[in-house]
Amino acid sequence: MKNNLIFCCLITFLCISCTAKLPSDYQSINRAPSLYPDYTNLSIPWNIAPLNFLIKEPGDDFISVAYSRKGDKLQVDGQKVEWNLQKWHQLLEDNKGDTLYVDIYVKGNDRWHKFSTIRNYIAPENIDDYISYRLIEPSYTIYEYLTINQRNLTNFKEEVIYNNSLLSKGEDGQCINCHSYQNYNKTGKMQFHVRQNKGGTVIVTPNGIKKVDLKTEYTMSGGVYPAWHPYKNLIAYSVNDIRQYFHDYNKEKVEVMDLKSDLILYDVDKNEVREISADPNELKTFPAWSPDGKYLYYVAAQYPQKSTSGDTIRKNYKKYYYNIYRKAFNPQTLEFGNTEMIFDAASIHKSATFPRVSPNGKYLLFTLGEYGNFHIWHKSSDLYLIDLSNRGVSPMTELNSPDVDSYHSWSSNGNWIIFSSRREDGSYTRPYIAYFKNGKGHKPFVLPQKDPNFYTALFKSFNIPEFMVKPVAATQRQLIQAIDKKPTKATFYNPKNKQALKKDTIDAKHYFNK
Repeated sequence: MKNNLIFCCLITFLCISCTAKLPSDYQSINRAPSLYPDYTNLSIPWNIAPLNFLIKEPGDDFISVAYSRKGDKLQVDGQKVEWNLQKWHQLLEDNKGDTLYVDIYVKGNDRWHKFSTIRNYIAPENIDDYISYRLIEPSYTIYEYLTINQRNLTNFKEEVIYNNSLLSKGEDGQCINCHSYQNYNKTGKMQFHVRQNKGGTVIVTPNGIKKVDLKTEYTMSGGVYPAWHPYKNLIAYSVNDIRQYFHDYNKEKVEVMDLKSDLILYDVDKNEVREISADPNELKTFPAWSPDGKYLYYVAAQYPQKSTSGDTIRKNYKKYYYNIYRKAFNPQTLEFGNTEMIFDAASIHKSATFPRVSPNGKYLLFTLGEYGNFHIWHKSSDLYLIDLSNRGVSPMTELNSPDVDSYHSWSSNGNWIIFSSRREDGSYTRPYIAYFKNGKGHKPFVLPQKDPNFYTALFKSFNIPEFMVKPVAATQRQLIQAIDKKPTKATFYNPKNKQALKKDTIDAKHYFNK
C-alpha cells in the first residue's frame, strides 16, 4: 500500500514537472507573434480540431497558454504547439460564443518576452463533422497517384474513400474525379467519375453501387460536372467537349476551355438521361440546385464571333464571359421553365462561375475572374456574394487573396464556407474555412492538421472540398468491384424524336487536374 502511494506521488510529480512554470518577469512585445499557420484574429467552430501551429519567432524556449472565461488553461512548451485534443474540445465547448485567448512567451538572450494576446472568437454554431476532397499533384498529364479522401474536422482522422492506383496501371491508366453528394451525404448517396480505363460514372446509394455510361447518341459526352438534386433521385450534369491550351509565357499556366457544353438531367432510378437545354449558341456548365430543389443555377457564355472552331476559341479565350442564370424546375413533372439571368458579368467584362446557393436560400456564392470558367487556374479569381433578395453583389473581401481563390461549398447550416486557395505559394490549393454570419464573411484559416509542418511537406493539391454530415460508408473493396464491371448504358428520354448526333465529340477524359 505504501509503495503504491509513493508510486502515485512520483507520477503526479513527473506530470507537474514536465510543464514549465509561467514566467512572472518578462518584457512585453506590443504585437502578435508570427505563427504558421496564421491562427490569429479568427472566428472558429466550437467543435473544430485543435489549431496547432509553429511559433515563427527566434528563441531558445517557448511557452503557449490557451484559456477562456471558463475551464482550465491549456499549456504547451516548445516551438511546435500541439494542443491536447480532449482538453481543447472541452475548453471550446464550455465557452461557445466567447473568446479563446492564447498567450505566447519566448525566451531569448536569457530573458523572457510575452507577445500581445491572441484573441479568437469561438462561434456557437458547429461545423459539419466531415469534408471530402481529392488529393492530386497540380500537373497536367501525371494524375495516376491521386485519391479521394474524407477527413473528420473534429479531429485529425483522414481516410481514403478511393485510391486511383488500385485499378490504374500504366497504359491502362484512369482518373477519378468530380465526387459529389446528395444533401451533404445525409442520404448516403454519392457519385464520382472514372475516366479512360474502365470508364463510367459510379453511383453509390444505400441500395448498392453501380457504374453507368451517361454518354448517349444524343449527347456530346458523358456527364461531367454534377449536382445532386437535394431530395429527388436526380443529378444534373454539364456535358462538355473540353480542351487544354498551354501558355509559352504567362502568369497563368494553362487554359481549360469548352468547345461545346450543355446541361442534362439524369434519373438515377430509371437510368435515363434527358435534355435540359440545347442552345448551340451558348456554352452552359457548372449546374447547382437551390436548396428547395425548385431552381437549377448554372453559368453560360456566348461564343465570341459566333464561331465554335477550336482555333478561334483558342485565340479568343479572353473574350469568354460567363453569366449566372437559373431555370425554374418542377420536381413532380421534371420539367424546366423559363431562364432567368441572375448576374450579368459580361456587362462589366468579367466572368462568373461555380454558383452555390446557401442552405437558407438567401445568398449565392460564386467566383469572379477576368474571363473563362476554369477559375481554379486563374489568379484573378475571387469569391463574390449575391444577396438574392435584392440581387446586390459584393466581393468577399475578408476571404480573398492576391492569388487564386476558387472552388467553394457551404456547410449544412450555412455558417461556414470552405474554399480552395493558392495564396500560400501560388501552386498548391489548400482548403480554407471561413465563418459566415448575417451576410458577412470572416478571416479564413487553413484546415488544421496535427503536425503544423504538414503543408510544407505535402506536394499535393486539395481539390473540390465538400462538406458532409457523415462519412461515406462504401468501402474501397466495394468500389473496386463496381468499377471493374462493364458500365450499364443509360437511355435517352426522347419525346420529340430528337435526331442522334451525326458525329461524336470527344468525351471529357482527364482534364480535371485542379
